[in-house]
Amino acid sequence: MKTVLVTGGAGFIGSNLCEFLLDKGFKVIAMDNLITGDLKNIDHLRSNDNFSFLTADVSKQIIIDERLDYLMHFASPASPIDYQKNPIQTLKAGSLGTHNTLGLALAKKAKYLLASTSEIYGDPQVNPQPETYWGNVNTIGVRGCYDEAKRFSEALAMAYRRVHNLDIKIVRIFNTYGPRMRKKDGRVVPNFITQALNNEPMTVYGKGEQTRSFCYITDLVDGIYKLMMSDVKGPVNLGNPEEHKIIEFANLIKESAQSKSEIVFKELPADDPHLRCPDISKAKKELKWEPKVKLKDGLAKTIEWFKKN
Repeated sequence: MKTVLVTGGAGFIGSNLCEFLLDKGFKVIAMDNLITGDLKNIDHLRSNDNFSFLTADVSKQIIIDERLDYLMHFASPASPIDYQKNPIQTLKAGSLGTHNTLGLALAKKAKYLLASTSEIYGDPQVNPQPETYWGNVNTIGVRGCYDEAKRFSEALAMAYRRVHNLDIKIVRIFNTYGPRMRKKDGRVVPNFITQALNNEPMTVYGKGEQTRSFCYITDLVDGIYKLMMSDVKGPVNLGNPEEHKIIEFANLIKESAQSKSEIVFKELPADDPHLRCPDISKAKKELKWEPKVKLKDGLAKTIEWFKKN
């Protein structure tokens, strides 16, 4: 049985990943400092003898006594509200946290997967964004703490590959949605769903002309697993290449939730990307991966989860 450490394991993506890996027959150690993670996300995993949880901060020394075969670094605030509220912790997770987890992977001779983000592309001048695009990031803007933390983490991971020949995988995650998202984390999907279910005004920033693409969590986790088990070199985009305007998305959620909400418009936040759509040619070719869940189907499942929770 292979053992995998998932940092950020009590978060939205991390908890879904832990569940997936357990189903695949792995022994899973989840680690989280619970700044944005929630123990409720992993409560149903506690009875599994192959699952354990460690409350710890990746920016401090990590001690794992047992063997590790894989280390997957997902620990970081990931929504604009969270990382603008905790900019220093976010920068530490991407810098010190990445350094500590890379050092642990090296000591344990474990394969390493880094969770990066589409935010490293900033407000892109190329659409869709391929892995070869270097990005357009405001390094000192309000989103810089997250963008630059992830850009640094990629650079550090590549340095460990070049110097120590460590087996490194980098996934650049585009907008993902599904069960276990936090209702008030400030991202598009939970914001719209919560507002729609409560028949509250649905907040659209700017004119809603900015675009996003939305990948359902099960598709993303499947892609992450395929990347971890592959021999693919260099960063890989994972996301849904279907691009939607925010105003279109707001109306779709309103319709799906059978809501009476009105749509209201507010000023566009600073450095908010105008375009966001992945070029997934590399994932298709080298991982034989592409999203399967249709947007309406994924939204139905997500809305149902929000109703129950």
